[in-house]
Formats: sequence, structure tokens, C-alpha cells
Amino acid sequence: MAADKAYSSRRNRHYLRGRGIRGVIPEKVDQAANRKKRGSRGGRPVSHDADLYTERNTVERCINRLRNWRGIATRFDKTPQSYEAGLHLCGAMLWLRSIAPHS
Repeated sequence: MAADKAYSSRRNRHYLRGRGIRGVIPEKVDQAANRKKRGSRGGRPVSHDADLYTERNTVERCINRLRNWRGIATRFDKTPQSYEAGLHLCGAMLWLRSIAPHS
């Protein structure tokens, strides 16, 4: 599970480990400092896959762009089919903007 630094608490990490889920959550600076201050009782440094975390950021930015569409953000469509059609339309518009030459 890739998550933001806001979810890097020991409790969240323990919950994920207990369910066999590998967490890709970077450690906060203050948490690392507290761990180091405790010395050998502080535990091991948190493993972190920077490449996978970057992918999480890319997906999050895409979702934020989708939310700029009022119908997507407010879930205004009544049926799942029309909501999915809106997602496809929005995705196509974002893709077309990304390949358009900039003037």
C-alpha cells in the first residue's frame, strides 16, 4: 500500500504488517529523529521504495485533475454507467491536453 507521510505511524505500519500488506510510506523527519535518539531500542529504519512512492504521487495528481470536473467531484450522475462514461470522457480530455502542442 502506497500512502502519504501522514499515515506513517507505528500503528498504521503494524496494522498493514499484520495483514501481510507491504507499506510504501516514507518516514517523517521527526519520527526518524526520535527513532535515532532512542538508539538500539528505536528499531530499524523504515524501508521505503522511492520509485513506487513516485507512482503513488502520479496517480494522486491524476485523481486531483479528475476532481476538477464538477460531475466527477460531486458524483452528480445517477447511474454507475453514466459516472463511468464521465470518467472516460474526462480521462480522454486530459490525455488530449497532454499531447497537444503548447503554443
